[in-house]
Amino acid sequence: MSDVSTKVPIAGRRNILITSALPYVNNVPHLGNIIGCVLSADVFARYCRLREYNAIYICGTDEYGTATETKAMEEKCEPKEICDKYHAIHKEVYDWFDIAFDKFGRTSSPQQTEVCQAIFKKLWENGWLSENTMQQLYCDTCTRFLADRLVEGNCPTPGCNYDSARGDQCEKCGKLLNPTELLDPKCKVCRNTPRIRDTDHLFLELPKLKDKLEAYIKEMSVAGGWSQNAIQATNAWLKEGLRQRCITRDLKWGVPVPHEKYKDKVFYVWFDAPIGYVSITSCYTSEWEKWWKNPENVELYQFMGKDNVPFHTVMFPSTQLGTEENWTLMKTISVTEYLNYESGKFSKSKGVGVFGNDAKTTNIPVEVWRYYLLANRPEVSDTLFTWTNLQAKLNGELLANLGNFINRVLSFIAKDPSSGYGSMIPVAPGAESHALTKALGDKVGNLVEQYIEAMEKVKLKQGLKFAMDISGEGNAYLQESQFWKLYKEDRSACSIVMKTSCGLVYLLACLLEPYMPSFSDEVLKQLNLPRESLSISDEKGDVEKAKSPWELLPAGHKIGTPSPLFKELKDEEVEHYREKFAGSQADRAEAESNKLAEQLRKTKISGANAKKERATKSNGSKPKASAPTEAEISISRLDIRVGLITTAKKHPDADSLYVEEIDVGEENPRTVVSGLVKYIPLEEMQNRKVCVLCNLKPASMRGVKSHAMVLAASNNDHTKVELVEPPEGAVVGERVTFPGFECNPDDVLNPKKKVWETLQVDFHTDKDLVARYKDLPLTTSAGVCKVLTIAEGSIK
Repeated sequence: MSDVSTKVPIAGRRNILITSALPYVNNVPHLGNIIGCVLSADVFARYCRLREYNAIYICGTDEYGTATETKAMEEKCEPKEICDKYHAIHKEVYDWFDIAFDKFGRTSSPQQTEVCQAIFKKLWENGWLSENTMQQLYCDTCTRFLADRLVEGNCPTPGCNYDSARGDQCEKCGKLLNPTELLDPKCKVCRNTPRIRDTDHLFLELPKLKDKLEAYIKEMSVAGGWSQNAIQATNAWLKEGLRQRCITRDLKWGVPVPHEKYKDKVFYVWFDAPIGYVSITSCYTSEWEKWWKNPENVELYQFMGKDNVPFHTVMFPSTQLGTEENWTLMKTISVTEYLNYESGKFSKSKGVGVFGNDAKTTNIPVEVWRYYLLANRPEVSDTLFTWTNLQAKLNGELLANLGNFINRVLSFIAKDPSSGYGSMIPVAPGAESHALTKALGDKVGNLVEQYIEAMEKVKLKQGLKFAMDISGEGNAYLQESQFWKLYKEDRSACSIVMKTSCGLVYLLACLLEPYMPSFSDEVLKQLNLPRESLSISDEKGDVEKAKSPWELLPAGHKIGTPSPLFKELKDEEVEHYREKFAGSQADRAEAESNKLAEQLRKTKISGANAKKERATKSNGSKPKASAPTEAEISISRLDIRVGLITTAKKHPDADSLYVEEIDVGEENPRTVVSGLVKYIPLEEMQNRKVCVLCNLKPASMRGVKSHAMVLAASNNDHTKVELVEPPEGAVVGERVTFPGFECNPDDVLNPKKKVWETLQVDFHTDKDLVARYKDLPLTTSAGVCKVLTIAEGSIK
C-alpha cells in the first residue's frame, strides 16, 4: 500500500502519537463522552499541529464484546450490522464536531485480529499467561455462559447497594467486579437467575509483571505529568494488589483465540480494545511500528474518562511489557471526571441528556458547543451541563467579550476612509513607544507564554482561559485608548491602537483554533488571510512575536467583510431546549413519531398541573406526606437578584446598621437594612452591585422596614464580612440562578416554614472565592458571583 499522504516519525522533530479512548459502538455518544475523549484529544492534536510538532491522532470505534452482542439481540440483527450502523453514526457526530482525526478506524478489522493474535503469541511464548478453571454464570434458558455485561445484579461493595451493577464493574461506585460476586444476579437477556459452572480460561499474570509495571508507572507518571485522578486510580489498583486477569470470554463476537484448546473463545474486550490503537494505526500506515515500537523518538499521549484509567495504566502497559518488545508506552494520560446533565447523570443506557446527534439539531453552532464543553471540562471534579450555563457562556463570554472585541476592531477598520480605514490595516510607526500599547504587549506576551505552558501540560481548560483573557485585555485596551476619539484628535495614535488590535484578532484566531476551528476559519475569512497562516511555532518565533501584536499583520493588508461572530441565545430558546431534551432519547423519538397526540396529551397534563399548582398556591396547603422534602424546601423557591445600591446611609437609630436604597429591576428601589457598619465603610457601599434576596417577608428593624436582604460572606470567627458580588457585566434585576434548578420563586417565603434558614446553612464560598449553594455556583448571565478575599466562608 502507498503511504504517501501519511506521517511517520521524523528524526530531530517532536513526534507525538495521540489517542483517545475508543468509543463503544453500541450507542450514540453523548456530550460527556465527547468531552471526555475525542474532543479533548482533538484540542491537543490541533495545538500540536499549530506548534508544528509531527503529531497524529488515532481513534476508532470499539466494536467487539458482550455489549455489541447484547445490542444485536435487542435489535434482532447480527453484531456486524450494529457495528456498521453505529460506526457511521459516531463518524457523522465527530465530523459535525470538527474532530480532526488522522485516522478514525474500527476494531473489527482484519488488522485488529492480526496484531492482537501476534501480541497474544508473544505473551504465551514468554510465559506471562496461565490457564485456569474459573466459575462463571451459566444461563440454562439461553444455554450459554454469560459474559460480564450479560449479567446484572446488586453491587457487593459495602455501602453501595446499587441494584444495576454490571458483571464487570459497578457504574455507581466504580468497583471492578467478577460476575459471580454480584448479589441476586440476573441474565440480561431473559432476566432468569443463572447458575455457576466451571469453564477454562486464559489469564494474564499481572502479579508476575508487577515489578516491571511499577517501575514504568513510577518513572512515567512523573515524566509524563499524569493527571492526579489518573495517579489515584492507578495507585488504588496497585494498593488493592494485582490479580491474574482473565483475557478470554465465551463469546462469538470478538478476536478468536489462536490456540486449539480455546478456539471457541474470543479475547476479552478490555484485553483487545487498547490494542485497537495499534491496529487502527496499522490501517493508517504500513509503517505503524515506527510509531508504536519507537519509544526513543515518539511520545504517546492518551485521553479518556476516569472509568477507563486502570485498563490504560495497568492492563495495556502490562500487555506491552509482557511481549518483551520495544513498545512505545504511554507517556502522558489526561483523564476527565464526569460531565453530568442538568440535575442528574448522562446515561447511554437510559438515553438521558444531550447526545451528539441532538447537538446538530439545535441552531447552536458547533463552535459554541465546543467552547462550552471545553470551558466546562471536568478536569479535577465532576461538572454540570445546564442550558442556563451554556447561555451564560455564549452571551457573556463569546458574544460580549470575544465577538464584541473582534467586531469592534474589524468594523472600525472597514469603515469608509472619512471615518475609518477603508478596510486597510494602517501604518503605525512608533507603536513600541506608545505606553498603553507597550503595556498591552507585555501582558499579551505573558498570557501567550502561560497558554503554551498550560497546553504542554494538557491543562486545556486553563489554556482556554488564558486565550480568553487576551480578548478581555483587548476590550480593556480599546476602552482605555478611546480609539473613536483618537481618530479625530490623534490619528497616528489611533492607527497604532487599530493595527495592534488587528494583531490581537489574528492572535486569538491562532490560540483559539484548537478549541473552535470553525470560529478561527471565520475570523481568518474576515481578516482575508489563508488558514495556513495560523501558527504558534517556536521555530518561527511566533511566541516571541506575540509580545509585539502591532507587528503581527502588515500595514496595507486589506481585510475582508466583518460580520458578527456570535448570536445571542435567548431565554425562550433555552426553555425550549430544556423542554425538548428532557427525559430520554427513547421518549423523544416516541414524541416525534406521535407529535400531535403527544402535544395534545401534554397540553392536557400541563393544564391540569397548572390548575393544581394554582390551587396549591392559593390555599397554601401542605404537600402530601409522601412528597419528598426537597419539593417543599428548594433553592428554586428563592428570589435572588442582581441589585445596584443607589444610596446608602447610616440608620438614624442604630449605630451598627446601614439603610440602603437598592434597584432590583422594579419600578421603585427597595429599602433594605443591613448590619454592615462594622465591616464595610460607607463610601464602599455606594453605587455597587450586590446579590439581593428579594422574597423574604419584610421586617421592621429599629423603626425602618427592610424589604430584602443583601447577601454577605463571613469568615469562621465573624471578624470579617464581605458582600457577595455579581460580575461586572451582570444585568441589574436579573435573577441569580443555580445550574440544574429552574427558578420558580415564592412571592413571599413563609417564615414559619423557615425556607431561607434551612437553605442558608449550605450557602458558602469555596477556595476560589466563588459563592455557592452546596456545589452549585450563584450564576448570572455574565458569570458566577464571588467575594473579594473570604475563602470557605459562610453566606448569610
